[in-house]
Amino acid sequence: MEIKLCRRWFNPKATIGELFLDGDVYRQCYTLEDCVRDQKVSGKTAIPAGRYQVVLSYSNRFSKIMPRLMNVPNYSGILIHPGNSSAQTEGCILVGRIIVNQDFIGESRTAFNELYEKLDHANKHGKIWIEITETKV
Repeated sequence: MEIKLCRRWFNPKATIGELFLDGDVYRQCYTLEDCVRDQKVSGKTAIPAGRYQVVLSYSNRFSKIMPRLMNVPNYSGILIHPGNSSAQTEGCILVGRIIVNQDFIGESRTAFNELYEKLDHANKHGKIWIEITETKV
């Protein structure tokens, strides 16, 4: 499976993007990350744009299997998970169905559950990759 995360809206509080699966033209969900910065600020900086393998592995924080990005330079423990604001990201990628404001996405559990079901299916048939790009709107 190929996931494409297109970072679209950048502001001093957060970065909001759109997530697409396997070349679909229809958005799977919105994403919310920390700010994109030239220098890393621990727990407050989005991971570098690039291509990363995603594995489904156990998360101690969530006490269940979660999507984890592998080999992110200078970062560890980067997950895709539910959440609403940049205060909940700590460098991870949050997913949601709606944008509420520049630092808040909503319906995150629904968006995550829908995405996870597709990732779980894809994981049984091969590798999962995510490509993160920055396209300002």
